[in-house]
Amino acid sequence: MAEDMTLESYLAAGGMLTNPTNVPPRYRAELMKLMATFVDSELAGAAGFADIINQGPGIKERIAAAKIVLEKTDNAERVLRLMGEFGANADRYATHHPWTTRLDRNADIGTTRTGHDMRLAVFNYPIEGWEDAVVMNLLMSCAVAVQLSEFSQISYQPLAEAFRDITPVEAHHGELALEGAVKLIEQGKATQMQSSVEYWWPRVAASFGAGGAEKTEALHRMGLRKRTGAELRDLWATKAEEMVRHLGLKTP
Repeated sequence: MAEDMTLESYLAAGGMLTNPTNVPPRYRAELMKLMATFVDSELAGAAGFADIINQGPGIKERIAAAKIVLEKTDNAERVLRLMGEFGANADRYATHHPWTTRLDRNADIGTTRTGHDMRLAVFNYPIEGWEDAVVMNLLMSCAVAVQLSEFSQISYQPLAEAFRDITPVEAHHGELALEGAVKLIEQGKATQMQSSVEYWWPRVAASFGAGGAEKTEALHRMGLRKRTGAELRDLWATKAEEMVRHLGLKTP
């Protein structure tokens, strides 16, 4: 870092921090929040798909669902190890929260988090049946791809590298979802899938948050955000709508 630069300007210009010892308190708090949100969302998401594995219509589908559960748990563990370097009790973490807890299907909490953990709001809703699981995975995998494209550029180098390694794994989950969705359409399940699109679309959209300009600017100065939540949500909506229309379905 140049002598005439502040840490904030260094980070905003693309500078990197490399270990917990050179992380200032406010940066640490926001970094821990980002990591906890990812870990909790992966573990809650894995728990939701674990419950649906045996509803897969065939062996191939059940293997795909089990693979998603395994890899999401592995992704969570990788980021959890980094949280451990900041003092988090990684051994206790996985059993401390009720990952299978879900709200009523008709609940609508917007972007609000529950008191259980830091999972994205979308992972508080229950999945109902195989078609519903495929649609949720399809829309959410697209959202995760957009979010990881942002997180892979953050200023804490070990986490940015972890997210870059996780990106192709999560992208494959989206490929499995699209493959499964095409098969379901061919089997005449369009009506059920359309209903699921209408249910999950606003809930996945809410996962990009409602952070104000002031908060986004603060994160930008720390090198933890380049684009606003609204910009990321619009990018997701464009990509997701293309996939949905490819299946012959409609967006809400």
